[in-house]
Amino acid sequence: MSKTPICDFVDNYAKSGTVRAHMPGHKGAAFLGCEARDITEICGADELYGASGIIKKSERIASEIFGTGETYYSTEGSSLCIRAMLFLALMNAKERGSAGKTVLAGRNAHKTLISAAALLDLDIEWLYQSENSESGANESLLSCIIDEETLENALSRANEKPIAVYITSPDYLGNIANIAALAGICKAHGAPLIVDNAHGAYLRFLKPNLHPIALGADMCCDSAHKTLPCITGAAYLHINTEAPKLFSEMAEKALALFASTSPSYLILQSLDVFNGLCGAGYERRLELAAQRIEKLKQKLEGFGYALIGSERLKLTLAPKSIGYTGHELAEYLRKNGVECEFADPDFTVLMLSMQTGEAGLEQIEKKLLSIEKRAPIAQKPPRLARLERALSAREAVLAPQEQVALENASGRILALDHCACPPAVPIAIAGERLDETAIECLKYYGISAVSAVKKEFYRLEE
Repeated sequence: MSKTPICDFVDNYAKSGTVRAHMPGHKGAAFLGCEARDITEICGADELYGASGIIKKSERIASEIFGTGETYYSTEGSSLCIRAMLFLALMNAKERGSAGKTVLAGRNAHKTLISAAALLDLDIEWLYQSENSESGANESLLSCIIDEETLENALSRANEKPIAVYITSPDYLGNIANIAALAGICKAHGAPLIVDNAHGAYLRFLKPNLHPIALGADMCCDSAHKTLPCITGAAYLHINTEAPKLFSEMAEKALALFASTSPSYLILQSLDVFNGLCGAGYERRLELAAQRIEKLKQKLEGFGYALIGSERLKLTLAPKSIGYTGHELAEYLRKNGVECEFADPDFTVLMLSMQTGEAGLEQIEKKLLSIEKRAPIAQKPPRLARLERALSAREAVLAPQEQVALENASGRILALDHCACPPAVPIAIAGERLDETAIECLKYYGISAVSAVKKEFYRLEE
């Protein structure tokens, strides 16, 4: 039985000589070279978010590979899946007779959570990392490792049960939460656990299996394009067999609510192709790649680099230990033929995979070990206070707004989140009132102006 039904269909269609009197406009003629395989949802090609044919067959194969109750494809990344998951959580709460609309979420959430909250009129109660956390990245806005005590306390004191708990794991720096423990707490309190696993699709294929669904999460999203050999935009929405039935019953409707009606068939084929790769020793080859990356990390630590996170395919360097900012190290690597995923003043992030290959890893190793070490940099990032929420995300996003220079922004209410992508983790959240700690943090990360709610609209006082 073929494991790539979507690709099989496209292969046959491309060879058929059929006149393409349908979208897209290139009609299969080669401009980039992939056009012959770029089709739309014609007869026999099935319909994404209403699948009953080859797409559904491919999704079921993926579900078997990942060990889920149901798996659905997204051609618009994990962002689409996040919106869908929150919609499903809201619908599940309503079906159970709850008027609640609160999500408990780790503060380092991707900005898609905030845009989804604005669209769905959700309230977000933020979970903050314990001050006693041993994470080497606990001073970064990109990490917020929620421990069992923090989550238990938040759920126990909540006035109303949240519609969901939302955790980001792995985070952008490579820290992984104890999903199994958090899932147990959520189950005890009757709150679904949603995990943004955008950076961890590959966790399913290493031992131990740390994929969120295997550890008890009700739903999670994976960005296949981040760590698997899939093209940009390829993602999964996974649902646990033990999750509320409504999640799988309404999943396609939830995805369709936020998705384009013109999904990329090239991305679908990329997801389909990966299903075909999952045999023939894939897990063993991935394990060997992870072991090679671990040896690289050991050499870098021996050289003097501080490393962050436990994620096996991510290399997060804190180069102030050898006298460089994250930006400086990234620029050094760029000039020496290595382009990093992300850099800020404190960290340089390299996302690696099996496809990096030995030659690529050797080049990274050579350049990182040949840099001239300097005196360590002691400067730490500024600490952000817990900001006052003056408006809901929806109220703030839809309010009249204006650009305000950062030096004049203290006391103003943020209208739109300000963050670069990557990493797309907001410093301050739409609806929060900026204070001096927020101003200092925004300045530290290179932001010079913000979108603020117009004071006269809400008759706000400075």
